[in-house]
Amino acid sequence: MPNFIRLHITKLVFILLSANTTLLIFLAAGDVKALSVWSGADIFAEGGAGLLTLVWLYLILKSRPSGRITNLLTLGLGLMFIAWWADTLDEFIALPDAIIWDHWLESGSMSLGLVLLTYGLYHWHHEQLAISQQRQKQERLVREHRYFDHLTPLAGAQYLKNQIDSDRKQNRQYLSSLIALDLDNFDTVNQTYGHAEGDRVLQAVSQIILLNIRNQDLLCRLAGDRFVVLLPQTGESQAKIFADEITNSLFHYAYRSYTHGEKIPISATSAVIMAHQESSEQLLSRLQLAIAKAKTPLARRA
Repeated sequence: MPNFIRLHITKLVFILLSANTTLLIFLAAGDVKALSVWSGADIFAEGGAGLLTLVWLYLILKSRPSGRITNLLTLGLGLMFIAWWADTLDEFIALPDAIIWDHWLESGSMSLGLVLLTYGLYHWHHEQLAISQQRQKQERLVREHRYFDHLTPLAGAQYLKNQIDSDRKQNRQYLSSLIALDLDNFDTVNQTYGHAEGDRVLQAVSQIILLNIRNQDLLCRLAGDRFVVLLPQTGESQAKIFADEITNSLFHYAYRSYTHGEKIPISATSAVIMAHQESSEQLLSRLQLAIAKAKTPLARRA
């Protein structure tokens, strides 16, 4: 797992400055208590809670990239730490009875911190659900598919043929649709950035498509930069909607090269056909003709 701590230095510095500022305010407003009146149990409990909050914060920042969820979790835990820190300072520094802002600092920071932490955990929960769904699709491919592509990894052309022939034998094929997706100008990516970068683009594209299909759909890498999605129980009109959603997702994906970080535009041409009672070879041949026809206007413009 990558270490993201270096991305969050500003957050850590801000929390450190806040803790030091709180200490200076307490020292300026109050007097240090005599050692005889210190409460070891309270110091251990309140100081320990503050230290554990910092441990949680460290683990989150070490394992998460920057973003809204990370910011919510950081702010929530940071406020909780400040509350525990102020509570601990009360054990060492006596403030005048007329001062009430310390109570607001402790209770207000804790309450707001818990709200922000809960809100961040709520969004983290939904993020994990999306990731789990994506991994479930990937694991299903690895477990069930004998013929899979080692680069992406997705099912390959042979498995797709086997699935189509199996559906035809069980008279299910007429309920299915197929989407072909062919990346535009992919040769330019290989020529400009190298084949290693091209491989990374293919891996990124496979992940985006997986996120935009259902659990029952089958995604295969037909060959090179061409992908096929088999959609059971789906009519042609619905399949065209899915195809448009996938191509839009690819078009709006901000992929950046591994070496220099420049944006590499990604787009794809799609074609949709309904499966009839025909062999896998016949069906894929018809699909190849459909995608070739869809690519023809692009070739003319180029």
